[in-house]
Amino acid sequence: MSAFMMSITPGIPCSSSSSSSQSQTVTSAPPPTSLPVRTIPGAYGWPLLGPISDRLDYFWFQGPETFFKKRTEKYKSTVFRTNVPPTFPLFLGVNPNVVAVLDCKSFSHLFDMDLVDKKNCLVGDFMPSVKFTGDLRTCAYLDTSEPQHAQIKNFAMDILKQSSKVWVPELIANLCTLWDTIDADVTKDGSASYLIPLQKCMFKFLTKCLVGADVSNSPKIAESGYAMLDRWLALQLLPTVKIGVLQPLEEIFLHSFAYPSFLVSGDYNKLYKFIEEHGKEVVNRGQTEFGISKEEAIHNLLFVLGFNAFGGFSVFFPSLVNVIASDTTGLQQRIVKEVRENARSTLSFESVKDLPLVQSVVYETLRLNPPVPLQFARARKDFQLSSHDSAFDIKKGELLCGFQTQVMRDENIFDDPETFKPDRFLENKELLNYLYWSNGPQTGSPSTSNKQCAGKDIVTLTACLFVAHVFQRYDSITGTSSSITAVEKAKQKAV
Repeated sequence: MSAFMMSITPGIPCSSSSSSSQSQTVTSAPPPTSLPVRTIPGAYGWPLLGPISDRLDYFWFQGPETFFKKRTEKYKSTVFRTNVPPTFPLFLGVNPNVVAVLDCKSFSHLFDMDLVDKKNCLVGDFMPSVKFTGDLRTCAYLDTSEPQHAQIKNFAMDILKQSSKVWVPELIANLCTLWDTIDADVTKDGSASYLIPLQKCMFKFLTKCLVGADVSNSPKIAESGYAMLDRWLALQLLPTVKIGVLQPLEEIFLHSFAYPSFLVSGDYNKLYKFIEEHGKEVVNRGQTEFGISKEEAIHNLLFVLGFNAFGGFSVFFPSLVNVIASDTTGLQQRIVKEVRENARSTLSFESVKDLPLVQSVVYETLRLNPPVPLQFARARKDFQLSSHDSAFDIKKGELLCGFQTQVMRDENIFDDPETFKPDRFLENKELLNYLYWSNGPQTGSPSTSNKQCAGKDIVTLTACLFVAHVFQRYDSITGTSSSITAVEKAKQKAV
């Protein structure tokens, strides 16, 4: 189940906001241009037949990357009409029609809250049943115009602000346990599959930091809490993601209907009760300082913990390990040198800010492997959307869909976009304006007036801490996105 979740978990954590002066970056679309106005190319096809054909291409015959790339080539446009799953037979209430926006300029309209509405479109027109979250719409499904959005997002940002006091020591302690386990397995078996140990590590760490609860207070949660979150996430997202199992079995059993919440309600209720009992301080703060009910506080805490934080890191960290552990260009030696010279023996948020190469590697990993591949938003009103070479008229109510894996390979913005370049953001920090993994640019600031991930900054700092810790401990590691095959212990420690 854990290996399966590595491929489908779509979240990313949330953290504190920056200065309000930057938040405009997130909410401002490109200024009007004099580009030629073009009719949006593409089509939705015949009712039922068109969506089914596109669904089979998306999941079976082509896969998401080829699906969007071939249509871009066909229409000679990064903006076009198509269908995205889920769809027929048992999704009759879901409209698969979208306008794809696949370059950095058109994609940025998804962050302009004057133009777009984010209500109930986290994963497209399809929305998992609210029974997965206690019959409540959590913050991720709320638009900024809804009063509850500001209350809950402020609560989430406060959780992260409070957690910053224990974030680094808890992370390092849990990473030490993770790598001790990997060391032992490599010594014993010659390699170590680290996905389950990583998830256990992140679950324990994030529960302590975000919920204020020690999982050791409940042996059942300590042993199986991570797997409970895996199952809960999987059943919500199965209709929307390509898994890669034998076709047509995947289409028949995974993409044809929504799984019912009762299959994981027992797990969810155990996690709910654990937070209710052991996360009282955080839950009470939600009630007294942010005016939300106990139920709203706990369900949103669970969503931030499971969907955003645990889910996001479960996808992101294996990508980061793969990039570094499979490198043969000398990147590890350069990182070792930077970490040993600049990070100091006691890691902190401040010390990793002195690691520009590590930061650039983290950003480049997020560019090529965005943890949330698809972003959606619905037009709040009629407006004109622009790509690099054309303008297009968008009608109120139309659903925009951006596939970040292609957007982040925009050759108008990124030189040699298919290549991993560890120095890319070291050499040109202006490119951070186009790094959109967090539902907004890396230079933006999360606030109650936008939908940018509140944890934008703490996520990248945590990734830098992860890399710095590895290369304080080792001179080199060898492996993939699922296993470590060799480690060489550090001969020289950081000073």
